Amino acid sequence: MDFLSSILNSMDKPPTLTEREREIKKKKKEIYEKHREAEKERLQRFKERVEKKILSHFEDKNNTMLKFEPMDAVQRSIVHEIAENQNLLSYAFGIDGVDRYMRVYRKDHPPCEDELAARRRGDPWNDEIKQQLLQQRLLEEQEKLESEKSKKKKEKFVPNSNYKDKYAHIIGQEAALEAAKNVETNKSYGFVPSENKKDVRSIEQTMADIKAKKRQKLSHEESTSTC
Repeated sequence: MDFLSSILNSMDKPPTLTEREREIKKKKKEIYEKHREAEKERLQRFKERVEKKILSHFEDKNNTMLKFEPMDAVQRSIVHEIAENQNLLSYAFGIDGVDRYMRVYRKDHPPCEDELAARRRGDPWNDEIKQQLLQQRLLEEQEKLESEKSKKKKEKFVPNSNYKDKYAHIIGQEAALEAAKNVETNKSYGFVPSENKKDVRSIEQTMADIKAKKRQKLSHEESTSTC
């Protein structure tokens, strides 16, 4: 213990501030406190001014959006806070430290995704651009539907199974192919071609042929009975 005490006693004590240095330090602290209070009061006045502006603007139901001038990050955070407390939407656009600003919207009239994307890119946006983009989207949708309809018309129906192979295990592959050939026709009723069912004779010729057949039949019966 005595050894430790001797070491501590031998060490140099921290230098004490002179009266002038203490005075300078005190003045710096006072200046800092005054600056902090001034900044606090400035932000409080800014908050009151912004809150009043927002309430007054959106009191009119026809006003759906309010734009602010460029401001720093602290001021933008205050606008976000006020908007949230008033049940409004708030967005920041522009480049931070250059021209970043705030827009506040009613929740029942929010900005669309196209508007947000355009403003974030720094592109202009108004009702005319909105209508043009809407018409373009409708036109693209209509062209897409027409293309799908046209594609469906061009698609050829392909059966899930081949009827020639369906019965091959019963009657054999060759017989199935031969049966398929016999029924593959576009002009047929059942399995008989339509051309074979047409009678091209006139009525008079048909009657004459029937009478001739009857005479031939009677002659044949008479000759048979005579014999």
